[in-house]
This record gives sequence, C-alpha cells and structure tokens, in this order.
Amino acid sequence: MRAVIELDHLQVDLGRRTILKSLTGSLNGRAIGLLGPNGAGKSTLINALLGFHAPTSGTARIFGRDIRTDIQSLRRMIGYMPENDSFIADMSGVRFVRYMAELSGLPPEAALERAHEAFFYVGLGEARYRKVGGYSLGMKQLAKLAQAIAHGPKLLFLDEPTNGLDPPARARMLQLIREIRDAEEMHIVLSSHLLRDVEECCDEVIILKDGQIAGISNLEEERRTNRKFLELETAGETRAFAEAFEKLGCDCAVFNNGKMRIILPDGIEIRELYAIAADQNVQIRRMNYRKDSLEDIFLKAMEPVGGQSNGRI
Repeated sequence: MRAVIELDHLQVDLGRRTILKSLTGSLNGRAIGLLGPNGAGKSTLINALLGFHAPTSGTARIFGRDIRTDIQSLRRMIGYMPENDSFIADMSGVRFVRYMAELSGLPPEAALERAHEAFFYVGLGEARYRKVGGYSLGMKQLAKLAQAIAHGPKLLFLDEPTNGLDPPARARMLQLIREIRDAEEMHIVLSSHLLRDVEECCDEVIILKDGQIAGISNLEEERRTNRKFLELETAGETRAFAEAFEKLGCDCAVFNNGKMRIILPDGIEIRELYAIAADQNVQIRRMNYRKDSLEDIFLKAMEPVGGQSNGRI
C-alpha cells in the first residue's frame, strides 16, 4: 500500500541553521498526529510538505508524488488550515472561501457551490455573507476549516485547529475533524500542542524533537497490544475471586471497595474472567483496559537518546 507521506532523508536548512535533520519514515494513518515541543520543527515540516520550504537534501512523497517535482499537482490535492489567520477582512466569508477554492484549481461556478456547502457543513451557513473581519475567534477557525476542505482535497493539514477555542467550540471542532476522518475521503495531518486533541482524533502519530524523528507510533496498535492489564470494580467476595485467578497464573491485587487489578498471562482470555465471576457469584460492575496513553508515548519519546530514532515506538 502506498504511504500517505514518505520522508526520505528530508533535510531543511533555514539561514545557517538545519531545522529538519534527515527525516526518514513512512506514515500511513487515516489521521496522523504531529507532535513535538516548541522548536522541534513541526511547522517547518508542514511548510516543506506544502512546498513553501525547499528541501536542502533528501525529499518527501505524498501519495507517491515527490514534493520536489510534483508540488503544483500536489497543491490541488492538499487542504491547509493555518494556525494564524490569513483572511482578507473585507471579503464575505463565502466569497473568501470561493476565492481560495479557485486558487486550488476549481472553476468559478464549482468553487462558489463548494464554498456554500463548506460553510453549511461547518455550521456557519447563516454567517456566510458577513465579512470575515467581523467574525468571532471560533467563527474564524471554522471559516479556516471551510476554506481548507472546499475544493475536496485528499490530504488535509490542520495546524492548531482548536487554538484559543472555548470548550464547546473545541468539542465542535474535534467532532468535525472526526467526521472528516471517518468519511474516509480525506487523510488528515493534525499538528497540535494539545495531546488530548491528537489522542481523540488520530490513529498514528509522529513525534519530532530537535529536528529529528523521536518516534512514530501506530496508536491503534498501541491500543490493541496493551489489553492484558485490567482494572475491575466488583461486588461480592473478591478474595476467593482473586485466588481463582491466581491459580491460572494471573497476578492479582485487591483493594478496598471491590477494586482489583489483574495481569492476564498469554493464553488467558477475558471470557474466562466472566466464567470465574459467575462461579464465584461476583458481579463485575466496571472493567477498564490499562493502556499507554499518548502522554506516556510522548514522554518516552522525549527521553534522552544517543541519536535519531526512525523506528516505531
């Protein structure tokens, strides 16, 4: 399967500084999170993939197309929601989005139709004839999303899409991002300093540190492989329940109020837990799989290492 983004020893120098240091890796997720501390190179990587910063050496490919040689055709396939506002303040919202869609290659009539559709999709249909300079912060963020999706891109770059939003507006923005992801018409690259945003929306993450790849992690695989550590809340005689599991080779810890932690060895399935609970007349009220959170993955990637890691975490 062709990678969504393939980094091939990508290096970018700005002035006399090397910002991106021979990045090599393959990204295949439906929604890819881009993480890293300030100065890690996240914005430079986005700008390089958009063709704004020419590689000093190496290259990158998007859907197999090289950013060095195919950037014009790639720009028709890419939508970009920038972190900073880039509006023409005296334009109405729908006129601005139409203008951006035309710049992305749509003919005028199709661009106008898609502009109206995009505004209704993000929930700004009633405000589409107002000047964007008078929009609130939340409305401006939605208008930026509308212009990024109006031309129907295959890859959507979102740079800090929830920046400055209050909780309801943030929840709305994340819901829209998940809807776009689940429609499977666009791939997404989401750059955010909020780990929770990435964890809620993304199935893969690339972490940058000092211009290098600190790690690439498939979050879906992480969620599947960390199933063996269970946290339970039960009602009934938990001591005999725990002893029955220990006879199977499980490690059990029993706490107050019916809380338990169980580590299941290979070969022991969840259904056996329910069978033993039925035998012991124990009610399982709640069960949680213990998983590495994205914060755990991020902190692990930030640990000092001897060099660049291009492998997966």
